[in-house]
Amino acid sequence: MKKIVLTTLILSVSLFARINVVASYPYLGKIVEAVGGDNVKVKVLASPKFDPHFVIPKPSLIPAIARADMLVANGAGLEIGWLPPLLKRANNPKVRIGAAGFVDVSRAIHLIDKPKAVSRAYGDVHPEGNPHFDTDPHNVLPLARYIVKHLSAVDETHAAVYETNLARFSSHWKGFLKQFDAKMRTCRGKKVVQYHELYNYLLRRYGIKPAATVEPLPGIAPSSKHTMALIMKMKRMHIDTILQDPYHEKKTAKFIAAKTGAKVIILPHDVGAVGGTGTLEAFYNTIAERLCH
Repeated sequence: MKKIVLTTLILSVSLFARINVVASYPYLGKIVEAVGGDNVKVKVLASPKFDPHFVIPKPSLIPAIARADMLVANGAGLEIGWLPPLLKRANNPKVRIGAAGFVDVSRAIHLIDKPKAVSRAYGDVHPEGNPHFDTDPHNVLPLARYIVKHLSAVDETHAAVYETNLARFSSHWKGFLKQFDAKMRTCRGKKVVQYHELYNYLLRRYGIKPAATVEPLPGIAPSSKHTMALIMKMKRMHIDTILQDPYHEKKTAKFIAAKTGAKVIILPHDVGAVGGTGTLEAFYNTIAERLCH
């Protein structure tokens, strides 16, 4: 009798235990929560208030990684400067790079902007391509499917539940995309300047032309020479919109706007990056409202 009770208890604990998932960025945490449901406990490592390239690898993040059953990373080199040191110190074989529990979602995306050559002379380039694919909401479903594939491998007991959650989320997201696409139609053909090439996936999707960047090269602060040349180019091409992310300095964009009459639009780069963007839907709706109002 004791054996039966003990076996039942073990099965019950196994059945209802949640798996620990660590996500590198907030948008990934939201997708994991959507498809994982009650069977996952999610911890996000990076704050959306700061540059995603340069997250401080705080020791306080190590325990969550040490306990993780799965780690979901953006990949494409975005975490290269901060995640490996944390993985090394956490010493968790489940989520080491190459392990079943380490999920690089960039593998689910066709990356754009792959450099022809990699050199410091070209700034902080990403050899694999542009890692900022989260700004295009059409990439959410491929990411969700990829995450579910790996969730089901790590937690086979709930594989059917994850597939059901994915189907429900997919139906909801397809409806959301129809509404979002309609909002973005008024932007087609628009020419913009970005501070950093954060929004290329979004701009390409909706026929918006990225004409230049405030940065002369990725990760390189704007010089006076580059800024003046950019002002002349914007006047010549009649560009009246500057896309500014929340974390880079804003002084240069404001100066250029004052000289050209352009408007500076602050766009979030991740869930929670600006006020009122605490969900995936709110994140993307804020982009549409600010860019295509």
